[in-house]
Amino acid sequence: MEYKIPLLLTPQPEGGYTVTSPLLPEFVTEGDSLNEALENIQDALAAVIELYQDMGRSLPENTQIGVEVT
Repeated sequence: MEYKIPLLLTPQPEGGYTVTSPLLPEFVTEGDSLNEALENIQDALAAVIELYQDMGRSLPENTQIGVEVT
C-alpha cells in the first residue's frame, strides 16, 4: 500500500533534521543528515500505521493513494 502525507523537515541547531507531519501528530523521526532523515521516514510511517491499527483507528482521509499488488 502506498501513502501520501505532508512532511515538515526541520533543521536542528546541533545538526541533523527532525521530520514530522501535520496530518499525523504521532509521526516523528530524525536523522543526522538529510539523507538519513529521509531514510527513516518509511520506518516511522510503518510504526504510526501499526499504532493506528492497534488502537482501532483509521488513518486520516487522503493518506492512502494506492494499493500495491504482489
